[in-house]
Amino acid sequence: MVVKRDGRKETFDRSKLMRGLLAATVKRNVQIDELEGLISRIESELRDRGITEVSSEDLGMMVLQRLVDVDKVAYVRFASVYRDFKDIDEFSEELRSLM
Repeated sequence: MVVKRDGRKETFDRSKLMRGLLAATVKRNVQIDELEGLISRIESELRDRGITEVSSEDLGMMVLQRLVDVDKVAYVRFASVYRDFKDIDEFSEELRSLM
């Protein structure tokens, strides 16, 4: 289960996570197999740790930790949605943290 920011719980939806990753990697040289593997590693980690509920924030951080090694542009795209940047300063700060 994924616990949303407003407290609602949703069943983990692998395809929803894939849609978000596909949006972040559009026109990038990232293979779908690589994204599938990223999702599988997250699922395995949660399962191995015995976690049955994960917050959407923690899930997003798990994605970002892996995505930064796959493609930095995709990382920033995903982060901009996940972290809900309010202005260009927040976006710039994220870019500086990658350098």
